[in-house]
Amino acid sequence: MKVSLRCCLLLLLTATGSQAADRLVFEAKAGGDAAKHIVLVSGDEEYRTEESMPMLGKILSQKHGFKCTVLFALGPDDAEYIDSNNSAGVRGFEALATADLMLIGTRFRKPSVEQARYVTDFLNAGKPVIGIRTATHAFNGQGDFGGISYGEFGRKILGEQWVNHHGQHKVQGALSVVEAVNAAHPVLNGVSEIFAPSDVYGVIHLTDADQILMRAAVTESLDPESKPIEGEKNDPMQPFVWVHTYQTPDGKGQGTSICTTGGASVDFVDADLRRLVVNAAYFLTGQNVPAKADVEYVDPFYPSFYGFINDKGYWKAANLKPADFDLGQSPHMPDPQGSPVWDHRPKP
Repeated sequence: MKVSLRCCLLLLLTATGSQAADRLVFEAKAGGDAAKHIVLVSGDEEYRTEESMPMLGKILSQKHGFKCTVLFALGPDDAEYIDSNNSAGVRGFEALATADLMLIGTRFRKPSVEQARYVTDFLNAGKPVIGIRTATHAFNGQGDFGGISYGEFGRKILGEQWVNHHGQHKVQGALSVVEAVNAAHPVLNGVSEIFAPSDVYGVIHLTDADQILMRAAVTESLDPESKPIEGEKNDPMQPFVWVHTYQTPDGKGQGTSICTTGGASVDFVDADLRRLVVNAAYFLTGQNVPAKADVEYVDPFYPSFYGFINDKGYWKAANLKPADFDLGQSPHMPDPQGSPVWDHRPKP
């Protein structure tokens, strides 16, 4: 039977990456139909999850046998360009209907009622969640997930909400310290010391039921070699990575989440932070965590520094598309205006 050239091209696109203009789908390199499905939700104004989530999706799919769907905040009125400032722009939540795990790093997003239904169904099934950085304040506005308001998502699902910057923003970094009592937890396999140039968040709402895996010290500067500052700021050190059990919105069950307040795009220059996320994906999907997971980049990764972009026309002019982050692609975006010099990352 003859197969048309157009069909061949469609099959090739399906095998290599994006299947729709509004998202990326990275099929598992190994694992086949049994591969666990992770939906990675980007969409924040500050910490460049539009860069980090595709990078993580590539590692998880090509090196660890997960199927990964990456969602983006896009421009208004069916625009096809990424617009991380569009709080209502995340598309593709319906992918959660077949997901085994959600990895989320959004900030104050405002999904529609229809989109929220997929999040609610996912949570009511007690499925696991990994939250990074601003996921503690992932949603905002008038809406709810089956009775959990958008603003309560962080506190109720991840164990913490937005509190404050415990360190000095863009001046002091974060240096992880393992919580000794939990040092043998499999999520810490092969993870040593993590340095994140994003500052330390205040974390004050965890309870004795939460399992703290790492804390983080405020450091003197953004230099990875900088030392923790002296004094009360680091006494005690703030939780940096923890495991939380959440109650499903319908009150009928429980689920597990793992959260880290690290997660700026430049934080993922640190291989151990990448390894922490990969380990969490294995752990939360009921699989054995590797002794030291391979987290080398699939494609070169050129993260831009964190910061708000206040130019209202920036994202439309940039015309960055989800497909620009597909396999074989390595976009390089400029740092936001006013960013400090930070020379501790790969350069194109």
